[in-house]
Amino acid sequence: MVRKTLVAIDDSPQAEAALEYALEEFPESAITAIHVVRLPEGYWASFATSEAALPGYENARERGEEVVEAAVRSGADTDREIETAVEKGKPAREIVDYAVENGFEQIVVGSHGRRGVGRVMLGSVSERVVRRAPMTVIVVREQ
Repeated sequence: MVRKTLVAIDDSPQAEAALEYALEEFPESAITAIHVVRLPEGYWASFATSEAALPGYENARERGEEVVEAAVRSGADTDREIETAVEKGKPAREIVDYAVENGFEQIVVGSHGRRGVGRVMLGSVSERVVRRAPMTVIVVREQ
């Protein structure tokens, strides 16, 4: 049975490092790159009749498709096929839910490596994934 690895990606150097790590360290693993379009909450969400009506949603969705296509190209550069997924919602929750629902054995995420007030103020998707995921989570810090 082939091991399944989920790599969370956005348009950051940290996500790129996570994908590179997964490609190098897990050559026999089936890799899926996931991008989550964060939906606005609060004021804008209360007036939208659908997700498509949210300000900027279509642009964010299109950008998500571009991000996963870049991951596919990165895989092709190393002769690897990468599956992709673009989900919507809260990134940490969607990443973990997708991993559980699709039987992934591990998740690889990038981290900005923020500490102290910066981490508290900005939050950390990677930290939330580590806390919620029932499977192994590998956090890659871009150097």
